[in-house]
Amino acid sequence: TAVKVDTPAEPVKRRPAPVGPPPRRPANRRLVGLLALAVGLVGIAALAGGLVTEIYQQRHADAKQARDQRFVDTATQTVVNMFSYTPDTIDQSVARFVDGTSGPLHGMLSSNNNVENIKALFRDTQASSEAVVNGAALEGIDNVTDNASVLVSVRVTVTDTDGVNKPSMPYRMRVLVHDDARSEEHTSELQSHHDI
Repeated sequence: TAVKVDTPAEPVKRRPAPVGPPPRRPANRRLVGLLALAVGLVGIAALAGGLVTEIYQQRHADAKQARDQRFVDTATQTVVNMFSYTPDTIDQSVARFVDGTSGPLHGMLSSNNNVENIKALFRDTQASSEAVVNGAALEGIDNVTDNASVLVSVRVTVTDTDGVNKPSMPYRMRVLVHDDARSEEHTSELQSHHDI
C-alpha cells in the first residue's frame, strides 16, 4: 500500500567533502615538550664536551710548543755564550758558558783546569768575538731521556785589537739540550755540543 504525504520532504543538506588530508589528532604537547628538552640537553652536553676537549687539546699543544721553544732558546743562547766575549768580559763569558752546560761536556770543561786554559787562550788573542745566530730548529726530542736535538746556524765575527773585523766564520752545530723538569725553574741545559 502506498501512503501519500501532503508536505514534501526537505532534502538533506550535506556538507561538501573537505579537500585535503583528514584532520590531525591534537599533539601530545607534554610529550613533545619533554622530547624537545631532552634533545636540547643532549645537544648542549655534546657541545660542552666538544668545547672541553678542544680546550684541553689546545692547552696541550701550547705546552708542547712552549717546551719546544725553550729547547731552541737554550741551544741558541748556549751557542751565543760559547762564541761571544770581549777582553774585559772573558771571565764572565766563559763562566756563563760553562755554567750553562751539563753532563759529559760540563765534566770535560771542569776537569784538568780547562776553564782557565780557555780564559788564557782568549786573553792571548786580545780580541773580541761576536756570535749571531742565523737560524735554529728543533730536530727531535727523546721523551725517555728528556733530551732534545737542536740544529743551530751561527756566524762568528772576531775583531782584533786594532778594531779590524776578520772575515766572519759560519758554523752549523747540533746541540743536545736536557730538560731538567725537577728544578723549580724548569730550565734546560746544554749536555753536549757540536757538529761543525
